[in-house]
Amino acid sequence: MRFGPVPIAEAAGLIAAHSVRAGNAMVKKGRPIGAEEAARLEAAGVVEVVAVALEPGDVGEDAAAERLAAAVAGPGVTVEPPFTGRANLHAAQAGLLCLDEAAITAVNRIDEAVTLATLVPFKPVVPGEMVATVKIIPYAVPGAVLDRALGVAVPAIRVAPYRLTRVAAISTLLPGLKPSVIDKTLRTLDARLSPAGARIVGEYRVPHDSAAVASALRDAIERDRAELAVVFGASAIADRRDVIPAGIEAAGGVVDHLGMPVDPGNLLLLGRLGAVPVIGAPGCARSPKENGFDWVLQRLLAGFPVIRDDIVGFGVGGLLMEIVSRPQPRDGGESANDA
Repeated sequence: MRFGPVPIAEAAGLIAAHSVRAGNAMVKKGRPIGAEEAARLEAAGVVEVVAVALEPGDVGEDAAAERLAAAVAGPGVTVEPPFTGRANLHAAQAGLLCLDEAAITAVNRIDEAVTLATLVPFKPVVPGEMVATVKIIPYAVPGAVLDRALGVAVPAIRVAPYRLTRVAAISTLLPGLKPSVIDKTLRTLDARLSPAGARIVGEYRVPHDSAAVASALRDAIERDRAELAVVFGASAIADRRDVIPAGIEAAGGVVDHLGMPVDPGNLLLLGRLGAVPVIGAPGCARSPKENGFDWVLQRLLAGFPVIRDDIVGFGVGGLLMEIVSRPQPRDGGESANDA
């Protein structure tokens, strides 16, 4: 590709590198300069323009962007028509954005002319939301560069649909916990579930006692056919021997992990009863603001197993916005035990 000033008399058929206006004549940036447009510009006193001439083997910016976008688009992703060297990728369904980060980095390492940008991995997306964009920086790239990029490109960007739809909500009770707090918590949970097409199929309010938690868990799974259970404790989980983990084990379940390097969200518990995941919700899950509970809930709703390695990996980027309503904000001098 040749780039630079060209006499206006020789500009017809080339691509305008910048928009040019003179009198009533105008050529827009990135558009071919027609013979009639060149003549009008010359008549208006334009002597030369900065233009682009493609050389043998060059691929225009739009064609290159479209081909690369199609190569990296996986299931649940559509590619929009290219414009100005850009091809956007959109979610075709609700779900979690899943990325092959190594493949995306490999594409970006090929040449400075080729770029691929995405949203963060595991972001919940809705149909029509833009999830990635391919941008070709110059007006064309050598075919060899595009071939190299296509050579490392794989369907690296996909949207995993939500799979679990039946959720049980169990709330433990202690004196002083107002029913209105629980009502608000359930509304907040319902709002979190709605984008995933999930709903609360069983709602239990039981004493803050391990045997009561165990009974509610068994009923939720056996009677309500819950695919996921969330337990909101009247008091935050302080130890693996506390009420909620003890209740999971009393029901025949397993506690996989307690604690998470996400704040708010430190005091989340993850367990299972048979094949049904159980979340011991941290206190911040009562708030609609994003917290660590969202990260685990969304992955489970999409059918992804969440294991200890996943949870410990949340630490990078795990310091989220403070929730001012917490009883002990993190900057208050003491640990936020209800995180």
